Amino acid sequence: MNLQNRIAILNKLSEYLQSNSPEWEAVKQNAFAKNPWFTDEFVELAKNNIVQHFLNPQLLENWCNHYSISNGPKEVKNIGIVMAGNIPLVGFHDFLSVFIFGHQQTIKLSSKDDVLLKHIIDKMISWDVEIKDLIIIADQLKQCDAYIATGNNQSAGYFETYFGKYPNIIRKNRTSVAALNGSETEAELLALSNDVHFYFGLGCRNVSKIFVPKDYDFVPLLRAFDNFNALGNHHKFRNNYDYQLSICLINSIPYMTNECTILLESKLVHAPISVLYYEFYDGNENPIDKMANQDELQCIIGKNHLPFGKSQIPGLFDYADDVDTIEFLSQL
Repeated sequence: MNLQNRIAILNKLSEYLQSNSPEWEAVKQNAFAKNPWFTDEFVELAKNNIVQHFLNPQLLENWCNHYSISNGPKEVKNIGIVMAGNIPLVGFHDFLSVFIFGHQQTIKLSSKDDVLLKHIIDKMISWDVEIKDLIIIADQLKQCDAYIATGNNQSAGYFETYFGKYPNIIRKNRTSVAALNGSETEAELLALSNDVHFYFGLGCRNVSKIFVPKDYDFVPLLRAFDNFNALGNHHKFRNNYDYQLSICLINSIPYMTNECTILLESKLVHAPISVLYYEFYDGNENPIDKMANQDELQCIIGKNHLPFGKSQIPGLFDYADDVDTIEFLSQL
């Protein structure tokens, strides 16, 4: 399958996803039934980002031209991919990278997200049977030439043990932070609320901590967070919120809340579901510079950084952990 054929398949995929057919609606319902975190709203959010920023024909062409991707690699390799499942279709960029480059891929789907991507792959195979030999879904990854594995810090140790002797990309826990200076507009705070709350805050690109000046007024921020009060109606999110709130009450931990999001002062960066950490800084210092764990950051949001509201809108060149997947594939 040459590059133009692969791009044609991706164009057809884009059209299919945009059609919102009864078949796709049924797949979304099935995904939600298996994983209640995959609400219709957030599956659509993920799908729309893929259509607009990954499958856009001009963006795809620019991406391929940047790397001089040709009809296929000189030697086709089998790339084993361990998919994450924290948010809908989170592994689509890895899948797309290997497909567009022309390598074969063997995918181990996450049990949390084993409906959406499988359906997409099945549709692509129905359009061109040749894809059946290029994209394989398996329960175990064996005899692959290279591996891309996404998980947490604990699973990364297992990945190193099993895949360490092969070319690999192994990803660990990451999260995102925002730096505020108190001059943010209402629109910027509403956009930051998206960065915090999209996908229930489960993604590595979700903001889990904010840095604020010592005299910061939290009231406008909490009012902006009211935009996501409906998350409190989701039973799994509500259970987490009630649990975290009870910990604060029992242990007399100072907190702020708008009845949906709990703000806690902390030096940590990885906040639990329904919690947003904050840390004060002096007005003359850059709060990011003093962080000891910058290697755990996926995105930094704020003025002079990624704009508010953009953390969950990655593009083709926004590689997880800043490791260029296409460059990795080209070196095999």
